[in-house]
Amino acid sequence: MLTFATTEGTARYAQRFAGRAADGHFRECNGLLLSSIGIGTYLGEPDASTDHSYTEAIVAAVSAGVNVIDSAINYRFQRSERSIGAALKQLADAGIPRDELFLCTKGGFLTPDGGVPADPRAYFTDEYIRPGILRPEEIAGGGHCMAPRFLENQLQRSLRNLGVDSVDLYYVHNPETQLSAVPRKEFLTRLRGAFEFLESAAAAGLTRAYGAATWSGLRQAPEDSDYLSLSEMVSIAREVAGDTHHFRFVQLPFNLAMTEALGRPNQILAGKYVPLVEAAREFGVTVIASASLFQGRVTQDLPPVVRNVLGLDSGVLNALQFVRSSPGIATALVGMSRREHVDFNLRLVGIPPTPIEQFLKLFEKTEE
Repeated sequence: MLTFATTEGTARYAQRFAGRAADGHFRECNGLLLSSIGIGTYLGEPDASTDHSYTEAIVAAVSAGVNVIDSAINYRFQRSERSIGAALKQLADAGIPRDELFLCTKGGFLTPDGGVPADPRAYFTDEYIRPGILRPEEIAGGGHCMAPRFLENQLQRSLRNLGVDSVDLYYVHNPETQLSAVPRKEFLTRLRGAFEFLESAAAAGLTRAYGAATWSGLRQAPEDSDYLSLSEMVSIAREVAGDTHHFRFVQLPFNLAMTEALGRPNQILAGKYVPLVEAAREFGVTVIASASLFQGRVTQDLPPVVRNVLGLDSGVLNALQFVRSSPGIATALVGMSRREHVDFNLRLVGIPPTPIEQFLKLFEKTEE
């Protein structure tokens, strides 16, 4: 029997924190209750010490009110997924079952297993090209592929790394990377092939939903070479699977320095350009924020207006509060590789998001 996050499970998880989690910390998304902060697993050395530290941090985060866990197969050469798998076992032993947790991972970048091989070219040739998992012409940008056979292989590897039989969300990782190598028409053909595979994976129960985790594409202007159109992606999903398609999430950087999702009208909707969050809401797509702290670059020397409006006593907490309070953002992902990161950042679980009326003052005062 496949296991995944459920309406009942995520409601049970949220109930565990009744009286401890502030109103607004858990949000309804696609029938699930998801935490306004999620734990990311991108950075860190590919070594046993970091493996253990991540596992400890994930257990601590889930125990403190975070039920969104984000990774990718290439993070730390597959080791981050395995750290999550170890944490899931510990959490299950502690009485927090899989159906309470929203588990996300990504595929698209070629990655070795565990560390850098002595001869990377020989490794990828033997591992992927000779077995027919991918063809050399399907690789873009020096190490990106979204061919269906490759994504199938990567999803199966991720499931093994995580120790689960299903993930809740599987992203095509930075699909705009392909636009550096192929014309847009070919890119859209490749994206359609990826979506066709992911719809079949959803039908088989290997993932409950899929989406696009991007870096630049959804933030760019329409004339930019790596621009991604949410309308185009939704249209492709509808062509593949109709209105019951499973393309339901996008991820992109959003923080105090990168506010395009909220402030740049670059997505077409009903004949006019609107910000991503507005288009996503119309299309029934949930927006997840990555790089919420931009690796610490948005946590220091904040303008007084930010501190005054958001009202917290730390640059880190104010930066996270900005993201989790922004309209249209479901979850703010933050990398937490150590227990002390968790203990500090998750003070926010007990603090309500900034009310919209107060949040909008931030922009009023910034414009003065």
